[in-house]
Amino acid sequence: MADVHYLNPGNLPKPGQYSHIARTAATELLFIAGQVANGLDGAIVSREFDAQCAQVFANIAAALASQGAAWRDIVQFTTYLIDSADIAKLREFRTREFPQLFPEGNYPPNTLLIVSALAHPDYRLEVQVVAAL
Repeated sequence: MADVHYLNPGNLPKPGQYSHIARTAATELLFIAGQVANGLDGAIVSREFDAQCAQVFANIAAALASQGAAWRDIVQFTTYLIDSADIAKLREFRTREFPQLFPEGNYPPNTLLIVSALAHPDYRLEVQVVAAL
């Protein structure tokens, strides 16, 4: 586990459930490809946004665990949405779930992008992760 420091300098606005900066002296980085709402059978779990969020974050948890990593090791999220109307739903999901995933309240930096499409027309979001080990 890397020693990660999440920073929010006073000369930047107060963030929501993310930090402006993650600083670490990691010996190894783990890059997790963008995760989408496919279950183990390869099928999309649902077209409903909250169900897709749950599957995306379950897939991230599985990828982290497969490498001996955990949520606390994440130093960067990149989140892709296809509809800006889902931003509020994403915030609701994060508000509900992130306190359990990050119990110390140290939320990794997150870049949110609205894109015209993802790899399948039924995907509503994709989340890419960088972790420090």
